[in-house]
Amino acid sequence: MAQSSSNDVARRTLSVLVEDVPGVLAKVAGLFARRAFNIHSLAVGPSEVEGLSRITVVVDADAELLEQITKQLNKLINVIKIIELEPGNSVQREHLLIKVKADAAARLQVTQAVELFRAKIVDVSTDSLTVEATGAADKLDALLSVLEPFGVREIVRSGSLAISRGAKSMTDKAFR
Repeated sequence: MAQSSSNDVARRTLSVLVEDVPGVLAKVAGLFARRAFNIHSLAVGPSEVEGLSRITVVVDADAELLEQITKQLNKLINVIKIIELEPGNSVQREHLLIKVKADAAARLQVTQAVELFRAKIVDVSTDSLTVEATGAADKLDALLSVLEPFGVREIVRSGSLAISRGAKSMTDKAFR
């Protein structure tokens, strides 16, 4: 098997600290669109510092493309800091809501599958269950594959949220 090089395309997670101002998300997304960079997932929300938001962007890129993306993002006036969150040095999770067909005959099997994945049922109707799960992308993919035979009616998935391991924070002066 060939050894992978740093220029192999891989899923990369960027944490981007930005000023919390109107239009900043549109600027970031627009940059990706103009440069034809494909975003695998995107999540944004407030940070621990008032006036700053954190954007988690997941892209498929080699080292060269990742460097180009980072340079382009750094040119945006509202971008404060960008770090790559490598899988071994970060915690990365997704959130999933899935509505599954579950009549009386299938309800027990669906419930058992949900419990096996430590997910939970958050809504019940006569012919469906809505399941909530949080975890690594591969865990959620596995849950989906187990539930697919019952009939998936609807899926809502957050995309990746990620944070570095350890005591340091992106907003610490020592980390900047």
